[in-house]
Amino acid sequence: MKYAYMDQLMSMKFGEKEIPKPAAGEALIKIMACGICGSDVHFYHEGRCGDIRVTENFILGHEVSGVVAALGDGVSGLKIGDRVCLEPNVTCGKCEMCKSGKYNLCPNVRFFAAPPVPGALQEYVVHPAELCFKLADNVSFEEGALVEPLSVGMHAARQGAVKLGDSVIILGCGCIGLVTLLAVKASGAAKIVAVDQFENRLETAKQFGATHVINAKTQDVAAEIDQLFGGMGSDLVFETAGAVPTIQQTPYFVKRGGTIVLVGTAAESEILYNFSQIMQKEISIKSVFRYRNLYPAAIAAISSGSIQVKPMITHRFTFEQTKEAFDTVVKDAKNVIKGVIRFE
Repeated sequence: MKYAYMDQLMSMKFGEKEIPKPAAGEALIKIMACGICGSDVHFYHEGRCGDIRVTENFILGHEVSGVVAALGDGVSGLKIGDRVCLEPNVTCGKCEMCKSGKYNLCPNVRFFAAPPVPGALQEYVVHPAELCFKLADNVSFEEGALVEPLSVGMHAARQGAVKLGDSVIILGCGCIGLVTLLAVKASGAAKIVAVDQFENRLETAKQFGATHVINAKTQDVAAEIDQLFGGMGSDLVFETAGAVPTIQQTPYFVKRGGTIVLVGTAAESEILYNFSQIMQKEISIKSVFRYRNLYPAAIAAISSGSIQVKPMITHRFTFEQTKEAFDTVVKDAKNVIKGVIRFE
């Protein structure tokens, strides 16, 4: 089988190796679609994502769907030919976090494309069968690949405890900002203000249910938010861009007693932050690290039509075009919302 790997910054090559065999409790999956995540782009372009660095040849990709090609001993609930998406969190199941249900915080987690664990830009991968979730018949492989980022948005909405009638500001309308928008809209948010510097993303945000959009490149964001909220701020502010300036803006845009949810990951480990605003307003700060227990709900939301993720796919590539795919996402960021690599 073939696999794609980065051998240095902005360089992608192909290799070949034997198709792996599933061990007991595992499934062999023929990959059909793989989304290009922001973390993949950081590794490809900068060699790091937050504090995690790539130091050797590395396989990217963790937003994946495919077909069950073989099963190891003891697997039940799956059969060869099933269409599935893969939750990339493989946890120990034994630590305090796993046992308390917060398995996304497992200190021993193995996650596709989180160094040193190789990713899923391969024609076949083996994966624990319990983390292979069946896709509904009306959910495509592309949509199946987007279950992973949608789960991030749904986890963000749950961390913020969004309720019916809430007002929300979302800073950043890339893929994660848009799935967060979809999740807060589905959770009952009434007033949703989306902020970004690219007009095509703001148009998609309006299509997804934003009641107001602000172009950070051409408008004074603070002034616009003051006008929209009468100087009071919104119930919740979601930072999804992972940019230092937007993270620093969050205390100023949230209302007294409100909640900030930090979703995006900034390259910088330490950021100056106005905690005087936090204290004076008695603001709650929540953070997001991936997701937990959400794949079935995300698949059901897509299948029912209550959440539609397909419109955010702006660019499609074949597996052979993997380097072109990554180069496009890096160099044409203003026009790319979500790129998907298809193995069909």
